[in-house]
Amino acid sequence: MIGLSAMQLSSMPQDSGGVGTIERLDPAFDQLLPKEAKIEKVAGGFTFVEGPLWRSDGTLWFSDVVGNMIRSVTPAGQVKVMIPNSGGGTVARPGLYAGSNGMTADKDGAALVCQHFNRAIARIDKDLKVTPVIEKFEGQRLNSPNDLVYRKDGVLFFTDPPFGLARGDTDPAKELKFNAVYSYMNGKLTPIVKDLDRPNGIGFSPDQKTMYVSNAGQKRYWMKYDVAKDGTVSNAKMLFDVSNEKNTGLPDGLKVDSKGNVWGAGPGGVWVFSPDGKHLGTIKTPEGPANCGWGDDGKTLYITAVTSVYRIKTAVAGEMPLYK
Repeated sequence: MIGLSAMQLSSMPQDSGGVGTIERLDPAFDQLLPKEAKIEKVAGGFTFVEGPLWRSDGTLWFSDVVGNMIRSVTPAGQVKVMIPNSGGGTVARPGLYAGSNGMTADKDGAALVCQHFNRAIARIDKDLKVTPVIEKFEGQRLNSPNDLVYRKDGVLFFTDPPFGLARGDTDPAKELKFNAVYSYMNGKLTPIVKDLDRPNGIGFSPDQKTMYVSNAGQKRYWMKYDVAKDGTVSNAKMLFDVSNEKNTGLPDGLKVDSKGNVWGAGPGGVWVFSPDGKHLGTIKTPEGPANCGWGDDGKTLYITAVTSVYRIKTAVAGEMPLYK
């Protein structure tokens, strides 16, 4: 350690005291993640976990995209199967991403879920009944909805890459010629971004004027867009590019905190950016993360990473789903 500058020391991965490490790249990161914060493993032994969603009963729901089910886990690590066959089908080839993926809270205690096998967005009501809500665009089946978010005015936005199709863009079952980000307003479905090859995670700034989308394709990056009240987007800008990052992993699910910072699952961990795209630090989990979301008191970030669910205490509150 002798001879290293203060800046070099601060940028080195710090042992979290739990599992994994924390890389602090900017002093502003200390205002978001306490120096004593540690990464904890909540539960494990799953197949490929995604879509964490905090529920009003004090549990975290999450999807197993390959295992094809939605489970819940308590803060103490008690796991329960909530929805079997959560992707909509009962039979799928081993290893296929046929289950459910991203989830968000809906009205009256319900949840919306992205289904890969059904290639739809469905609603899970308080009695755990699953009903398709959005299945087609102009008569053609969606690819495989991946992640979704409500704007505070109730307009739904979601991403639709082809990850749930065995052969991706070349799969004979693919009906749409593009992979899009959609808005769903007043019963009308509209593709608002069509030039990303693999749109994935999605989130909004606290003032709802900026939309962030991760691209998990051949080029790996996060984008930001200005969003109008009618759901249309403009002023597309690159937030951060990790195409040349040596760590494996893709920009995946993302969330935004109450100060507007972006927390995005990416290569090697959860990357944290300021609203203007400055990389502040990375939470380096033992397994590559696929998504994240706040729970507990709003200052606990839960992270779904391959076979396990992790968490870490934050100093900043997260933007919780619209319907709590």
